[in-house]
Amino acid sequence: MDEQTVVVTGGTRGIGRAVADAFADEGATVVVGARDGDAVEETVAELEDAGATAAGVRTDVRDEFDVERLVETASRTGDERGIDVVVAAAGVYHGDPGHTPTDRESYAAFDDHWRTNGRGVFATIKEAMPHLNEGARVLVPTGAIAGDAEAGYGSYAISKATAEAAVRGFAADTDRVVGCLDPGQVATELTGGRGREPAEVAPLFVWAATDAPGEELDGAVLGLREWKQATR
Repeated sequence: MDEQTVVVTGGTRGIGRAVADAFADEGATVVVGARDGDAVEETVAELEDAGATAAGVRTDVRDEFDVERLVETASRTGDERGIDVVVAAAGVYHGDPGHTPTDRESYAAFDDHWRTNGRGVFATIKEAMPHLNEGARVLVPTGAIAGDAEAGYGSYAISKATAEAAVRGFAADTDRVVGCLDPGQVATELTGGRGREPAEVAPLFVWAATDAPGEELDGAVLGLREWKQATR
């Protein structure tokens, strides 16, 4: 992936950080965004210490102007102008995962889940569109909870369903490949530390950005099964 530029929101921890490391290992220029500016600086320094070309911008995906600055920075960072891959991994979960039933959800939690996990994905894709190179791909992490109701996930599940709907909309209305990836349950703060280690699933994102058939990814959800079948 030399000379390719990858943008990762939520790139300082969890899935986002593991994905940033994986793309850096493949030789890509990696640009990370996250709310915590100190964490962004630390992540960029660690990527550079490992030999990668990296940059970062403090980014709150709830603010489209922050996202605009991130993608504009990314489009100027690599050897070639533009962006080749976007991973919209920024996300939040308010409460104890699995213990936030819809009927007891606060409006504040609903609003921030939707603004971050739903509208934030919409803003990330929309602002990136003018900077995408030909053949670029946009990848959005998702999970079964977005489509299959399970008790206790409240407005978080609603926000993930919103993100999937945004992906389908951009896939239908543009000529870009925009798709979702379901890595299964991953051990992050959002899952209470339960599941696979983020580094175990990060190669799924590299595969989706490079080798997965575009016609199968576009507007769809690919997961561990498709990745393992294609790479075994």
